[in-house]
Amino acid sequence: MDNKKNISASKENPTGKSGLVFGSINYLLMAISLIILVIGFALMGGKTDIYNTTKISTAPIVVILGFGVGMVAIFYKGNKSAGE
Repeated sequence: MDNKKNISASKENPTGKSGLVFGSINYLLMAISLIILVIGFALMGGKTDIYNTTKISTAPIVVILGFGVGMVAIFYKGNKSAGE
């Protein structure tokens, strides 16, 4: 049982990198995606005409664009330096 504790203690961060899953550009893209989604859902809301062009076509396109930016934010790897 002591052996397991020693193994887990020796597996600390050997590269010295931070423990963040994504880079800063990924978090920025996620924030932009969230803002786009909020704008899209706000365009869909309201109690005015249900069959308004904004609610039927523009708002869903904005929401899909927001989800698309979110997917890019997740899969974007960024530029790797020569040492990595």
